[in-house]
Amino acid sequence: MVRKARALAPNVLSARCPTRAVLDLIADKWTTLVIYLLSGGTKRYGELQREIDGISQKMLTQTLRNLEQDGLVRRVVYPEVPPRTEYSLTPLGETLRKPLGSLCEWAETHIAEVERARVASARQRARSQEVLGGRVAPGLPA
Repeated sequence: MVRKARALAPNVLSARCPTRAVLDLIADKWTTLVIYLLSGGTKRYGELQREIDGISQKMLTQTLRNLEQDGLVRRVVYPEVPPRTEYSLTPLGETLRKPLGSLCEWAETHIAEVERARVASARQRARSQEVLGGRVAPGLPA
């Protein structure tokens, strides 16, 4: 009797599952920002680069290529002089508007709380090191 191989259900917790590559793509900060910006409509390359502070030309190009390759972004080149290139979300990319938009909004809403927690943690680490005379206790991060 020959058994048919059953396809395993997608599982992002499995190192062998291809969903990990998809998660890596959409969890990338530049991907998140590009999709967040394109959620507002079609943009030209220069607009994307100006509006996403801190992204290099190389990283923007790489991010857009990856998003296009994975079917999340549509790239249209107009045969003009100079050539005009526009980027927009595909229907698949549109499905990320809400979750990634919510993530960006969460970051903007809770940044003060996160910063307070970071400061408190740094103070606690400093106090712990003072008590130990500069030595780090076992189990405490250096």
